[in-house]
Amino acid sequence: MDLTHTEEDEEFRAGLRAWLAAVLPGLPPRPDPLDWPARRAYDCGWQRRLYDAGYGHVHWDASPARRLVFLEETERAGAPYVGANFVGLLHAGPTIAAEGTPEQRERWLEPVLRGDEVWCQGFSEPGAGSDLASLRTRAVRDGDAYVVTGQKIWTSHAEVADWCELLVRTGTEGPRHRGITWLALPMDAPGVTVRPLRTLAGSAEFAELFLDEVRVPVANRVGEEDDGWRVTMVTLSFERGTAFVGEVVACRRLLGELARTARANGTWDDPALRRRLGRLSAEFLALWRLTQRNVSEAGAGGVPGTGGSVFKLHYSHARQELYDAAAEVLGPDALDLGREWTLDRLSSLSYTIAAGTSQIQRNIVAERILGLPKGR
Repeated sequence: MDLTHTEEDEEFRAGLRAWLAAVLPGLPPRPDPLDWPARRAYDCGWQRRLYDAGYGHVHWDASPARRLVFLEETERAGAPYVGANFVGLLHAGPTIAAEGTPEQRERWLEPVLRGDEVWCQGFSEPGAGSDLASLRTRAVRDGDAYVVTGQKIWTSHAEVADWCELLVRTGTEGPRHRGITWLALPMDAPGVTVRPLRTLAGSAEFAELFLDEVRVPVANRVGEEDDGWRVTMVTLSFERGTAFVGEVVACRRLLGELARTARANGTWDDPALRRRLGRLSAEFLALWRLTQRNVSEAGAGGVPGTGGSVFKLHYSHARQELYDAAAEVLGPDALDLGREWTLDRLSSLSYTIAAGTSQIQRNIVAERILGLPKGR
C-alpha cells in the first residue's frame, strides 16, 4: 500500500497541528499516574475532545497514511495517548468492527469513540496465560443468556471499566481451542468482583476478576458459539500488530531526549554509549517502517497479519534496552521513582510477557511465517 502523503494528508496534518496548538494549553494538569479513576476521567475527556473535533474515528476509519500522520503529530505535540481507553480503542473496538453484527457495532463502537465507555480485557487465567487455549472459565447456555463462572487475572483496566472482552469455555469436545467463545461482559453485572493488583511501579492497572454465576446475554456474543478462538486471533493481531503504534513514536522521541540529556551531563563522551544509542535509533526506525506495514494491512477495515508477532517480539526487547540505556545515562537518578522514565522502565519489564510472551511470538514466527514444523 502506498503510504506517500497526499496533498489532502498534508492539509489534515496542518489542521491537526493547529488544533493541537490551540487545545493543549487549556488541558487540565495530568493526574497522578497511579490514580486510575482520575486517569480514566482525564483520558476519556481527551477522547471526547478528539471526537467532537472530528478526530475520534482516526484509529479505525482513516487511511493508513492519515492514521500515521495523526500519531506523529499528537506525539510530537505531547498530546495525551489513549490511556484507559487502550483496550476499547485498539483491540476490542477493532475486533467488534471486524467481527460484530450491525447491532453490536451500533451499540458499542460509538461510546468507545466518544470516550463514554471503557473496556478491559479478560483473557488470562491463573492456569492459562501463554497457553490461553487451556482457559477454564465456564459459560453454560441458559435460555437467552450464558451463566459464567470462573476467574481471570491480569485484567487490564478492570477497576475502571464498563465492559470486558471475555473469553469463556462453552464446549468440551474436540481440541481445546474449538470450545472457546468471545463475550462482551457488562462489568456492573451481579456476580462480578474486581480485586486490583499492584504492579512493581505501584499502579493498579491490572486486576483479578472473579465471576460467580454471572448472566451475560447471548446477544453479547461476538462470533459464533465455540468459534471464539478465531475471533481471539483477530483481537490478538490488533493487539500485537497496531496497538503499539503510538508507543513506537514515543520511544523515538524519548531516544532524542536521552541523547540531549547525555550531551548535557557528559555521558555522551562514552563512545560505547553513543554506539548503543545509534543502534537503538536504527532499530526504532526499522520498527517504525514495520509499523507502517502493519497499519497498512489493517487499513480499510482489514486485520493485521502475522507480521504483528515480528513487531511485538522485536519491540519488546528494544524498549527494554532503551530504558536500560536511559538508566546508564541517568546514573543514580534512574532510581528516582518521581521520574517518568523510571516508572516507564519498570513498566517495560512486562513487555516480553504481556500480549503474548516472546517465546510464543517466536513460535508464531517460526511456524506461520517461516513454515518450520511444530516441536514434538
